[in-house]
Amino acid sequence: MASSPIILSVLLLCILSLSSSAQPSFRPKALILPLTKDQTTLQYTTAISQRTPLVSASVVFDLGGQFLWVDCDKNYVSTTYTSPRCRSAVCSRAVSSGCSECFSPPRPGCNNHTCSSFPDNSVTGTATSGEVGLDVVSIQSTNGSNPGRVVKIPNLIFVCGSKFLLKGLARGTVGIAGMGRHSIGLPSQFATAFSFNRKFAVCLTSGRGVAFFGNGPYVFLPGIEISGLQTTPLLINPVSTASTFTQGEKSTEYFIGVTAIKISEKSVPINKKLLKIDGKTGIGGTKISTVNPYTVMETSIFKAFTSAYVREAAARNITRVPSVKPFGACFSTKNVGVTRLGYAVPEIELVLHSNDVVWRIFGANSMVSVSDDVICLGFVDGGVNARTSVVIGGFQLEDNLIEFDLASNRFGFSSTLLGRRTTCANFNFTSTA
Repeated sequence: MASSPIILSVLLLCILSLSSSAQPSFRPKALILPLTKDQTTLQYTTAISQRTPLVSASVVFDLGGQFLWVDCDKNYVSTTYTSPRCRSAVCSRAVSSGCSECFSPPRPGCNNHTCSSFPDNSVTGTATSGEVGLDVVSIQSTNGSNPGRVVKIPNLIFVCGSKFLLKGLARGTVGIAGMGRHSIGLPSQFATAFSFNRKFAVCLTSGRGVAFFGNGPYVFLPGIEISGLQTTPLLINPVSTASTFTQGEKSTEYFIGVTAIKISEKSVPINKKLLKIDGKTGIGGTKISTVNPYTVMETSIFKAFTSAYVREAAARNITRVPSVKPFGACFSTKNVGVTRLGYAVPEIELVLHSNDVVWRIFGANSMVSVSDDVICLGFVDGGVNARTSVVIGGFQLEDNLIEFDLASNRFGFSSTLLGRRTTCANFNFTSTA
């Protein structure tokens, strides 16, 4: 009996120890993904940790893509993969109404009585049918300055693609991470999983950049917080721009209202109707893309823009030289100085919904260095029947912080971070966890 107080003390110590080690469930305020530019394809990639046991899968980062899809044909092994039954709530959320049958042994991507969607290779414009699936995804949280602890989403909705869909994607990638405004787009799923704002920001660079999900701050070395973004409304194209879609489906891509283009503060004479989205056909307008390496312009806009730029360059004694594909206007570097904002060349201005909301493009984002002594205007001709009149491409986005607030339908942009003495490569990926 004398040992009873000792046993009781040991039990109390155990209970206290357990209660002190039991931490309240961690709810991140924001998440991050690293972004890397593939130098061969000029595509931007990220790594998604998925499955059980976890596998780090390299996927192409598609700003306007509908959802995450990965190749399930080869080596997709996971003990936590499930496929929702057709007409279930998950299928409704994935906007899938069909029922799939598979005539091979069951595996991820091949099960009976499940629903399907259409994974889209936005690089080649190819789509196919694929099974909707659920699996664990692991992602790092952030305080805006560093990565924090890793958190898990137990049932992230994605779609199984096929091996042939990988054609044209960066080597080693196994799918596409879609950031578009689809109900199962990654920004929406991340926000739902952790109850934070439906907001994300992207900072591309020629090396390693970063994407933030949730609320800011956005802090880059040496301790520079990027705030005070200019904003403009995000526009919705009423007609889908995906490779395959059903009638009445809206585009998941991000459009903004460019109302004029200026070079050295002089307006470029273009057909303003092309800058508006046609409500019936969805043709026209301006979208932002991480799939296009350079900004693409409908032919008449491209010709007027290039001619105006060549005139302004000539006025600065910048010598034009033979073009280098895919660009239309190239110049000698002989009389071109270099500043903190890149080559000292005519400034480009994209005028948005108001004359005082202007996206400024300086030399670092307008001139592509193709050799030691030749630079080219990093804009390309999109043809006379362009689906979208202006597609702002990856090169023009680099070292600009861009923010997509899906709840309030606003697009925010910093213009070049070089003017703030930092770059998108300066996020501190040293973990604090």
